[in-house]
Parts: sequence; C-alpha cells; structure tokens
Amino acid sequence: MLIPRNLAFYAAFYLGSVFIVLACVAALFLSPRQTFVRRVHSWSLYHRWCMRHLLGITIRVEGTLPEGPVFVAMKHESYFEAIDIPQVVPFPGVFAKAELMRIPLWGLVGDRYGLVEVQRDQGARALRHMLAAAKRITGEGRSLTIFPEGTRVAQGTRPPLQAGFAGVYKLLGLPVVPIAVDAGRLYHRWLKLPGTITYRIFEAIPPGVPRAEVEERVHTAINALNTP
Repeated sequence: MLIPRNLAFYAAFYLGSVFIVLACVAALFLSPRQTFVRRVHSWSLYHRWCMRHLLGITIRVEGTLPEGPVFVAMKHESYFEAIDIPQVVPFPGVFAKAELMRIPLWGLVGDRYGLVEVQRDQGARALRHMLAAAKRITGEGRSLTIFPEGTRVAQGTRPPLQAGFAGVYKLLGLPVVPIAVDAGRLYHRWLKLPGTITYRIFEAIPPGVPRAEVEERVHTAINALNTP
C-alpha cells in the first residue's frame, strides 16, 4: 500500500494546494488580514490532514515554546517542517530561500504572510534588507524561525551552522529556542513512510550569549533526534 498511499497524497495535497493558494490570494485583496492569515494556516492544516489520513504519519511535540516573540532555530531535513511551522510556532515569520519567493502567486502569499527572503552570497545590502524585514515582524510581536544549517540536509548529517545565524541572533536581541525534528526518517523527498515525526522543543537561550557558545548549544540541540 506504500506506493498507492504516496500517489494519493501527492494528488490530494498538490491539487488542494492550488485551490488554497488561490483562496489566499483572494483573501489578500478582498478580506481582512485575519482572514488571509487563517487561509494561509489552512494550507498547513490541510497538509497535516493529508499526512495523517493518506500517509499514516502522526506528529508528536515534546516541550512548549515560551510566551512572547522568540528566535526559533530548527533542524531542516525535509519539506515537512517548512510547511508545518505554523502548527508549532504561532504565526511565525520564516527565513526562506529566495527561489521560493519566485513561485507565481505562492511567492506573493509568502511575502505578505511574513517570509523573510534570504539571498545567499548577495552581500551586505541583502543582509540589511533581511534584518529590516525580520525586525518589522518581531516588532509586531511575532516569532521568527530559521533553519540555521541552511538548506535541507539528510537524516544523520550535521553540517555546521551558517555564518549568518549568530549575527542575526545578536542583532535581533531575542531568546533563541532550538527545535529538533526527525522528519527525514519518514518524509523522504519522494517516497514517504508511515510512522511518527517528533518535534523536541528545548529551553530558550537568552540573548547576549557569546557566539561560540550559542552556536554550540543550538547545533547540539537541533541534532538531538538526528540519528543515521
């Protein structure tokens, strides 16, 4: 049943995504902002529904986020956590690679929701633009989420943190909350397996911790579920 389940998931999720994105665009121009945000979150909820009922994947969350805006540093092994973030971090701003912002309509929705475009290797101007967007989002009382190792990595690997993580942590002045997630075991690039995906939310690290220490603590925490 593995292949039929995957085929059903891809058909249902991606076809449904087209209608949800169109509904988000309509809400963006025709409805209050709260309605637009609910439409965006419905995409994430629909993804969870498809995972549960078509793939047989359930979600377990260990720990809780503190109150107020925080800087979330999350492991990134698959598209799962990128889509599922609003189910773990309420109404988050998310650092996202620039290529995603070029997707027709989806990029518009992401920009208005609060994705912060990351332009790798584009110099200081791009960094200033990224930080300005991040501060605007945190100024609204929202949390920010980043994948500090950069792009998706395979389960069992521990690449170093990207150089920009510590700089953003310092400039934002927010507590950083590491989150480990083991989605790579089940939510492979193509063939997805049934089972349980676990989030583990760690204690917040206060602002002002020296760079070497905060990088070590975050790197260790986000890889806590990372077994080959």
